[in-house]
Amino acid sequence: MDDQKFGTRDKRGNWKPDAPLQVGPLLDFPWSASRVLKWLPSYFLPWNMLFMAIAAVFWVFLTPSRETLQTLSSGWVAWVFLRNSALILILYGSLEMRLYLRRRQGSRFKYNGKFPAEHPSDVFMFRSQAVDSLIRTFGTGLPIWTAYEVGLLWAWANGHGPWTIFGDNPWALLALGLVLPLFHELHFYCIHRLIHVPVLYKWVHSVHHNSINPSPWSSLSMHPVEHLLYWSGTLIHLLLPSHPLLVLYHLQISGAGAVIGHIGFDKVETGKGIGVDTHAYAHYLHHKYFEVNYADGMLPIDKWMGTWHDGTKAADKQMKDRFSRKKARVNGRVESRKLSDPVRK
Repeated sequence: MDDQKFGTRDKRGNWKPDAPLQVGPLLDFPWSASRVLKWLPSYFLPWNMLFMAIAAVFWVFLTPSRETLQTLSSGWVAWVFLRNSALILILYGSLEMRLYLRRRQGSRFKYNGKFPAEHPSDVFMFRSQAVDSLIRTFGTGLPIWTAYEVGLLWAWANGHGPWTIFGDNPWALLALGLVLPLFHELHFYCIHRLIHVPVLYKWVHSVHHNSINPSPWSSLSMHPVEHLLYWSGTLIHLLLPSHPLLVLYHLQISGAGAVIGHIGFDKVETGKGIGVDTHAYAHYLHHKYFEVNYADGMLPIDKWMGTWHDGTKAADKQMKDRFSRKKARVNGRVESRKLSDPVRK
């Protein structure tokens, strides 16, 4: 594919799409029914339908029986961990292999023209972004993901929570299933803003932001505290009528879905003149600029809060103006403290 038909590349080799990013239309005003209808297919395809399909396969074929789940045992807990690990190894690994190791499409549609392996850094274990990310993903990310899943499956098996079945509450389960991606984005925004508080950023979230030029393995490269917060949204299934299939779907949106924002390419080429849109640009801009796009844009939260960046020069100016105002406020507080301190002789 010719990426120049869809965007431009600067003198540093960085590519960006021509079309400005747009937030999802469901809660964006003035509201437009036609815009919502045009957007709906992208809400389901390809990613959310893929995550639901994975959840269904996991539930029907790869989850132990209810009787087994009623008692915590190392056997089935290890099985859940291994199947989750295999999924991530296949999904993240195949994207990393194709795009970053074999470089099958070169730098076409790649936001940052550089490849992380070409730039080792002391901020990573063994000076390798990929190795560091693998250790964090399998060392704490997948164990914590599995711990949430095990706890929720055990709670369902033992009747702890308002669990139900489709035959009894079809509309409640359908509604929950439809809004789970939106709920995940809202929860992600909230915990994301929290861990950008300076003290939490320094000790927790900076680990993830070491990957300024992210690749698929960066997706779950986080501090364990961030992992704990990241999957905490799944606890909603202990508060609302739900079903284990929706728990697994929610976990796929969070776990497998983390790769969407970290692919680093706008399109993954699948054939001659054919490519799958990744929708990764919004989160790539967050990794690039740090204080924009705390959510991914399905909900217009960043737009409401003044932190939305749509990839344009106008958004660059707005961001720089906001940074300047923030710097002025910080400097003003520092000067105020100096003036209020007693003069020391």
